[in-house]
Amino acid sequence: MTKVEAELAKGRNISIIDLVQNLIEHAYEINASDVHIDPVEEEILVRLRIDGVLISSFTLPKIIHSEIISRIKVLAGLRTDVHHTPQDGRFRIDTITGGFLDIRISVMPTYYGENAVFRILAKKVENFTLENLGMRDIDVTTITKAIHKPNGMILVTGPTGSGKTTTLYTLIQMLNKSDRCLMTIEDPIEYSIKGIKQIQINSETGLSFAKGLRAMLRQDPNIIMVGEIRDEETARIAVNISLTGHLLLSTLHTNDSASTLPRLLDMKIDAYLIASTVSVVVAQRLVRRICEHCIHDRKITEIDKQKLKEILSKPKITKIKKLYFGKGCDKCANTGFRGRIGVYEVMQIDNKIKDAIVRKSSAREIKNLAIKNGMQTMLEDGLSKAFQGLTTVEEVLRIIHE
Repeated sequence: MTKVEAELAKGRNISIIDLVQNLIEHAYEINASDVHIDPVEEEILVRLRIDGVLISSFTLPKIIHSEIISRIKVLAGLRTDVHHTPQDGRFRIDTITGGFLDIRISVMPTYYGENAVFRILAKKVENFTLENLGMRDIDVTTITKAIHKPNGMILVTGPTGSGKTTTLYTLIQMLNKSDRCLMTIEDPIEYSIKGIKQIQINSETGLSFAKGLRAMLRQDPNIIMVGEIRDEETARIAVNISLTGHLLLSTLHTNDSASTLPRLLDMKIDAYLIASTVSVVVAQRLVRRICEHCIHDRKITEIDKQKLKEILSKPKITKIKKLYFGKGCDKCANTGFRGRIGVYEVMQIDNKIKDAIVRKSSAREIKNLAIKNGMQTMLEDGLSKAFQGLTTVEEVLRIIHE
């Protein structure tokens, strides 16, 4: 039971200020990344996203709905007199432990009133490394070599919520030296990094990714990070920037690393320009990590072997003697999982793949070439982590649909 629930259960009046504060702190304590405050017909449903899974937490009386939304708007500097237009903002809140949390907020009008979604941005980017994100040593070496080249493009791909932005911030932090000018253009800025010029796009003033990129070149940057390549214009400018002696990092929405290259062709980028600029593509997903406090192992069964038979060769299956799972405990809210870890597919663009790009080969052909060159697919990386006891086979198959 949360502090909010406890106070309400006792029949006590709790101030709206304390209610919102306690709600955010409770979410942070249980490692929730998002808080959904959803009005329904007769109550407010509060749901929390923990390790990528949205769960119902508790309900609040509908009568205090408008006060909660008003408090959130005040904290985020939003207009309290506007109720029929989406609004976005952010704020910083002090905690009882003496620290602070950065919160991103979105308020949206719905049928039963305005709902609000908090995104808790508590981690410090300085703590991130490619290794603790879950990347293999060989892939870390490949990416490290690529980011220390004076020009080219490094692209990170995957669906929304797959950790792409965290990977980009990690790379930016690795490059953040006093003898370099680093600039980012983002929507939104999730982490503030000392020593880096960060620009927030603004549709109201006409500051788009494309317009911001053009302006950046007059700021004499060495390295540029683009939050996302969304359209043909942004893609074209990004390629031209990397051709003119700049290192550019960005993200795309594709299912795997090989699909990134045909996607750029769809954006009307010439094949020879793609081959000349893109140096590494990282595809990724996030899987839930088995709780370290309640992890157990079990012998592999015939049912397990049948599941794995579709994706692994028989010799590989015979080497697997046990699998791991979390029994569930107080530390992980009885889910068996606590935290998440990345699964990756790092494709280095070598001469053979460049030739395939120029020939406009399919994503399947490019992927097969990369595998022959030693690339480990996301599925293989995920299963490898499952066999090490970091996650479960079921979790890997749930996240990676192949």
